[in-house]
Amino acid sequence: MSGIQIYRWCLALVAVVALSCAAAAAPLPAATEKLLGQLGIAPELMSGLDKELDVPAAWVEGARKEQALRVSGSWTAAQFNELNAPFRERYPFVKLSYSVGAFNERVMRPLVAFKEGRFITDVMTSFGGGARLYQEAGALEDLRSLPGFRNPIDGTGDAVGGTWVGMRLRYWCVAYNTSLVAAADLPRTWDDLLANPVWRGGNIGVGDRPQLWLLMLWKAYGQDWTTDYIDRFFRVVKPQLRKEGMNALISLNAAGEFKLTLPAADYATKLAVDKKAPIGWRCPEPIPTAVSQLGVIKGNPHPNASRLWVNWFLSKEGQIAQYAADQSPPAHRDLQTKEFMAFPAEIEGKKTAPAAEEDIQALYDVWTRYWDS
Repeated sequence: MSGIQIYRWCLALVAVVALSCAAAAAPLPAATEKLLGQLGIAPELMSGLDKELDVPAAWVEGARKEQALRVSGSWTAAQFNELNAPFRERYPFVKLSYSVGAFNERVMRPLVAFKEGRFITDVMTSFGGGARLYQEAGALEDLRSLPGFRNPIDGTGDAVGGTWVGMRLRYWCVAYNTSLVAAADLPRTWDDLLANPVWRGGNIGVGDRPQLWLLMLWKAYGQDWTTDYIDRFFRVVKPQLRKEGMNALISLNAAGEFKLTLPAADYATKLAVDKKAPIGWRCPEPIPTAVSQLGVIKGNPHPNASRLWVNWFLSKEGQIAQYAADQSPPAHRDLQTKEFMAFPAEIEGKKTAPAAEEDIQALYDVWTRYWDS
């Protein structure tokens, strides 16, 4: 074969491979193309999506027969409806129903029902504080058979039993009222909240959620440091002890009830900023970083629909759809870029502090003693 013939053969082979790849890539749902355009994301980022969504035909047929799926979570109804637009195009035969509520309503009630042999939801989302209780009750399915179980970044899945998987990241820092706080007073480290008198005497509104920020500091600095921090926080700083939810505290912060909210999630603060509220977000270092957990109730009446939805949600498409709906940083390992951070300047280049679930009871014992007193 001459050199020219070899060259022509190579060109033909490249063309065939290109055509084959183009033919193999399924078209994206119209809803996905729309949100990619809104976010300014190149379609090439979706490379590998077909493989992520490649599930056994039996799951699809099973879901077609089941027809329904119940999901419990902390999104608003509007956010849940928005993020599921691509899913409904892909699986129009699955009728989604959604319930939202406070922790006891959306997390503890389904667990009580499970212990009584009843099912009031199929898929649990954002149930981190109750994960241990669900595991002890044997209430969660093993998710390791899902292709999407491998998508989240390392350390965001239950590697032993596969009973939960990370669905999004959470950076828990502080929100502050931009009309009441000077830039020079913003804390660079967590010790700054104790040292600066501007935060004392009820100027901080704190929620009863120590696991969202102090659990990470406990792991980073140890029990003695954290116990001393809690003591000085209550005794010297004297924050307002608030019973509202964390998102509600951001609204109260914007209204001027206190100067600073603790803890405050990046996504929730960004939603307030987008509504022109006088709110900013600052991350003292190290940044408390949490993973919201997702699980499937064992033995629920819609097992195939549960697998389809969870696997889709863990894919690039599901993770981007969630970000578009509520600004949540994706847990997907290929989406760890500043395009998916609400406040990248507050996160990039800083040390992060992950949580350690084994420390949670010890933390509660210390925190509750001060909170209740």
